[in-house]
Amino acid sequence: MNIPRSRGNGRPALTRPDGTPVRVLVVDDDPDLAEVLSGALRYEGWEVRAAADGACAVDEARGLLPDAVVLDVMLPDTDGFAVLRELRTVKPDVCVLFLTARDAVEDRIAGITAGGDDYVTKPFSLEEVVARLRGLLRRAGMARQLDEGPRLIVGDLVMDEEAREVTRGGELIELSPTEFELLRFLLRNPRRVLSKAQILDRVWSYDFGGQAHVVELYISYLRKKVDAGREPMIHTVRGAGYVIKPVAGR
Repeated sequence: MNIPRSRGNGRPALTRPDGTPVRVLVVDDDPDLAEVLSGALRYEGWEVRAAADGACAVDEARGLLPDAVVLDVMLPDTDGFAVLRELRTVKPDVCVLFLTARDAVEDRIAGITAGGDDYVTKPFSLEEVVARLRGLLRRAGMARQLDEGPRLIVGDLVMDEEAREVTRGGELIELSPTEFELLRFLLRNPRRVLSKAQILDRVWSYDFGGQAHVVELYISYLRKKVDAGREPMIHTVRGAGYVIKPVAGR
């Protein structure tokens, strides 16, 4: 089996909508297979954890909150269908790709009936597993290609750079040109603390010195428009600057 080379074969990288790595849980009691699968998925740039049985899978899912799960039907302590039901209570929208035996038609039918999104039969190619997962994630709206357009997305906040439109939760937000540029700089650096000096240099092209109040003022304007009546995404890191990040759990 060959590990797919997403960054070396021209295939666009796939990330979560907020730009962070896709999270995948691999559940299989064959340690060699789990290791090879995990390696292939990490090569995509994704965050991957593995579990060898159903109980461990549910525990790992609670910590990871995976976007997708590669789940073997046959596990030492239970079957994959029971695990799927537990996973749905942890993260209802998780994508599930079942691994089944080549001739287990009843497993494939049962997997789809139980709520699985897709399946592959053993033996399989790693390329097929990766392709199936990429398709599931994109159709579910849980991932995006880095080259799919001039949109910046963090959580439910979306900026269309060409149309110069910003929405949060699908609701249009009207911004002034300066507010737009400030938000764009924040969205291009999700989860990264940006100092007032960095913001002044990028948005206003000022050298730092006596202009900090300008940043504070426009951050307050943005908060009133972006965070008003919602859980906040724009945060102050005392003594360091500002950071934008998705609401916890999204």
